[in-house]
Amino acid sequence: MNGIFEQIAAVLAVCVAAGLLAMLLRQPLIVGLIAAGIAVGPEALGLVESTSEIELLAKIGISLLLFVVGLKLDVRLVRKLGPVALATGLGQVAFTSIIGFLIVLALGFDLVPALYIAVALTFSSTIIIVKLLTDKRELEDLHGRIALGFLIVQDICVVIAMIVITATGGAGEADLLTEMVGVVLRGIALLAFVAVVGRYVAPRVTHLLARNSELLVLAAVTWAVLLAAVSILLGFSEEVGAFLAGMALASTPYREAISGRLSTLRDFLLVFFFIELGTTFELSTALDQLGAALLLSAFVLIGNPIIVMIIMGVMGYRKKVSFKAGLTVAQISEFSLILIALGASLGQVGSEVVGLVTAVGLITIGASTYMIYGSDALYDRLEPILRPFERKHPATLDLDEEAPEPEYVIIGLGRFGSTILEELLEQGDEVLAVDFDPRSVQSRRWDIPVIYGDAEDPDLPEQLPLHRTRWVISSLRGLEANLQLLSSLRHHGFEGRILVSADDEDTADRLKGAGADLVIRPLHVAAKPLMELLHSHEPPSEDIFSD
Repeated sequence: MNGIFEQIAAVLAVCVAAGLLAMLLRQPLIVGLIAAGIAVGPEALGLVESTSEIELLAKIGISLLLFVVGLKLDVRLVRKLGPVALATGLGQVAFTSIIGFLIVLALGFDLVPALYIAVALTFSSTIIIVKLLTDKRELEDLHGRIALGFLIVQDICVVIAMIVITATGGAGEADLLTEMVGVVLRGIALLAFVAVVGRYVAPRVTHLLARNSELLVLAAVTWAVLLAAVSILLGFSEEVGAFLAGMALASTPYREAISGRLSTLRDFLLVFFFIELGTTFELSTALDQLGAALLLSAFVLIGNPIIVMIIMGVMGYRKKVSFKAGLTVAQISEFSLILIALGASLGQVGSEVVGLVTAVGLITIGASTYMIYGSDALYDRLEPILRPFERKHPATLDLDEEAPEPEYVIIGLGRFGSTILEELLEQGDEVLAVDFDPRSVQSRRWDIPVIYGDAEDPDLPEQLPLHRTRWVISSLRGLEANLQLLSSLRHHGFEGRILVSADDEDTADRLKGAGADLVIRPLHVAAKPLMELLHSHEPPSEDIFSD
């Protein structure tokens, strides 16, 4: 195929087919997408002739993924998890590089290629791990937060390794020292800039942009991509810049709304990352190093989790948290392939090293995907032999602030929703409000928790503390918004009652058929009788109230 548009169309078709096959075979979608990338590459179907456009789309997808992760990062967590992230990240890098170097030397490789391979084995894929933990809804769990911390430590080590390789392949030690000092200064400047934006600029600008939800999302994407580009210019990866861009907005009340709106776009663009990753695998050279690749893969799949568990066990973490965090380093990164490619371009490693690392990457990424997806079942089987990795009296770490547990959640603070809210507050009930217009909340200055969100966001229930909620009340009268809300609430396991609004009987009938417990017509019902109904523990006797 000559045109890039035709290439991308064919690639997407192959991805859908591979994803469908993976779903039918009950396999992880990531495995299917990587297999699709190999299939469309030059050594199989040959559908992709030039990957520059796909690489660009992949980088934007990576930027959005890390941006969303940064949005959810609490500065308080950085302080609490910083020590374990640093100790685990550096400890794993040191262990893997030293032991891996000795293993590679024993396999007969020369000193320089052995050093390259050992360093390549130390880095785990932030992109793949974040995607897997997001799919499992474990990124906010303790092990997910710790894993994110030491993966960022690894990314910093990647930058340092690239600098060392580039400098040593050039003029020498003087250039290396100059470049290292430059990286430190540029890093401090970037962090200072992000801190200033997050403290003084972001709250005011996002409040202004939030008056139009589409403009808010567009501005957020622009900010993420822009800071990722600046990060590349400063000598870091786009991952670092996008992550910091998310952190700059993490203190604003709109972070959950932005995150929800970006989820679909993020997942679509990430498809191109997995396609690009698949096309980099050189199967012909990888097969020539299969024996050594299997040995090194076993070392990564077993050795890396063990060293993480040892370090976390010494620091007092429970064995299940240590085990699940350790599984996240049981693969090598896409940066490992970039590192080896850099060494090949400098003439310091040959094609056999490229093939070996390629094979290790394919094996470990595929195997660790299954391990992470089945982490709970795997832990149950291995739990008896994991006891040495836990102290007799493990330390506890309370990461969660006291969160509201409302009995009622009101979505939409227009005239009708505000009336319901005020009546509930007069009764002394615990209420949480959801609205996308900051002016509707701040103009009344209610002393209640408010989440800025959108009823049409399929991930909205994940943002809401629904454990004790009796009623979710939507004052919105749009049919599609209420249908989406009903679907997402039930999909996320909400077992309470749902009240939605409608303007006519036909709309009310459709909402009732979609699972609403109560449908009201705001123009035909007074708020006082409704309050009596909501406070009643008896099920509603009528679906639609009118006067």
